[in-house]
Amino acid sequence: MTHPTIHRTAPSSRPAAGALSAVTTGLMLFALFFGAGNLIFPPVLGASAGSGLPAVMAGFLTTGVIMPLVAIMAVSTSGEGILGLARRVGPRFGVLMPLAVYLSIGPLYAVPRVATVAYELATRPVLELMGLRPGGWVLALHIVVFFSLALLIAMRPGRMADSIGRWLTPALLALLAVLCGAVLLTATGVPRPAEGPYARAPLGTGLTQGYLTMDVLAATVFGIVVITSLRQRGIAQPRQILRATCLAGIIAATLLACVYIGLALVGARTPGPADDGAALLRAAAAQSLGALGVIIFAAIVILACLTTVVGLLAAWAGYAYAAWPAVPFNRQLLGGTALSMLLANLGLGAILTIVSPLTLLLYPMTISLVVVTLLDALAPGHLRAAYTWPVAVAGVLGAVSALEEVGWSAPGQALARTGVWSASTGWILPALIALGIGLAIDLRRGRWSAPGDPAPAPDRAQAASSAQTGPTEHPAPPRSGA
Repeated sequence: MTHPTIHRTAPSSRPAAGALSAVTTGLMLFALFFGAGNLIFPPVLGASAGSGLPAVMAGFLTTGVIMPLVAIMAVSTSGEGILGLARRVGPRFGVLMPLAVYLSIGPLYAVPRVATVAYELATRPVLELMGLRPGGWVLALHIVVFFSLALLIAMRPGRMADSIGRWLTPALLALLAVLCGAVLLTATGVPRPAEGPYARAPLGTGLTQGYLTMDVLAATVFGIVVITSLRQRGIAQPRQILRATCLAGIIAATLLACVYIGLALVGARTPGPADDGAALLRAAAAQSLGALGVIIFAAIVILACLTTVVGLLAAWAGYAYAAWPAVPFNRQLLGGTALSMLLANLGLGAILTIVSPLTLLLYPMTISLVVVTLLDALAPGHLRAAYTWPVAVAGVLGAVSALEEVGWSAPGQALARTGVWSASTGWILPALIALGIGLAIDLRRGRWSAPGDPAPAPDRAQAASSAQTGPTEHPAPPRSGA
């Protein structure tokens, strides 16, 4: 039985404990977000944008930092991840979109990309420093070892939160601060004019590059991880969870923004190919920190990428186990790992070519869904058309951008004749108009007159009450051997 003194002292310690939990969870969330694209894209922006870097970074921070933060907040207000949010649009959409999101941030793209970048930024530079010339077999060996470690850790995901938030993230941030500080203090800069789309449309290019971090999609998954972590730390009241989740998201977003800006400035001051973020970072580490710096940086990169892969593989296996419970969690984990290993051997360039169109399709729909979810928090369960209309419009226009990416430019050229179409931002105004139409339809149907409205549909009722009953994204995966 609990000792009486605990009841007398607990209330005074709850605010401090809640704040500490939010800080630790925010550091963990940063580590989950900070993977491959977060390392390689900002230096490319700095090296390619020239004088347009402020506009490029404004776009990049909008889709790579602000929108993931908004998505985390949307998940915290709804208590659901992408599975529950997508069901609000319709049952078929609720099946297909989560599958595409989990595949893209899991074994189809994000996981193999992280493993490949770990090779480019860590394994290969260390081997070259030792005087070796790694060939294709070294990449294969790196992938086998890397995914073997990730698989072992992912089978016991419950022990990761404290170690990530308290140890790995501070170490990673410290080294990145040393690297960025050394480059900014010692390098004089490399004069480069803006290139290609960075010169023509710096803001739109920054927005598109922010898409490729996949962080908005990941936020719809990691939001549930954050809520679960906070509940395990004793934060149970809906308002406390919302407050702590928002604080954790703000901490993670602030750290991401600072790191992105620092890495972009590193890219702007480092000689090398402007389109190769990995090469720019390797050169910066070697020039500013020497051989020891390359080794230390490589170790932190491996750990950071490993942590991200563990989180993404565990998320995929949890989703797949919930969707197909006949296949155990560990087998889902093995299957996702095997597919990731196969794709990682194709190399980073091939991976980006395969999945870039998918990001252009999914991002507009996800952002639209997140925005409507925040509006829905004002009247839970009373929006219908406000979900369907903007998500449908964003999906159609996102498909046009995806088709342009794969080489079929006819639909985009037809829209370009209007004078307002852009492959990266052209969907925003039509989606906002569609949102207004959807809200008007819901208002006309009396969706918002809560006192006289019928009860929400079962799935929406669950969404409205999930903040009190806990997340229902997928059941906790069984632990093996522990």
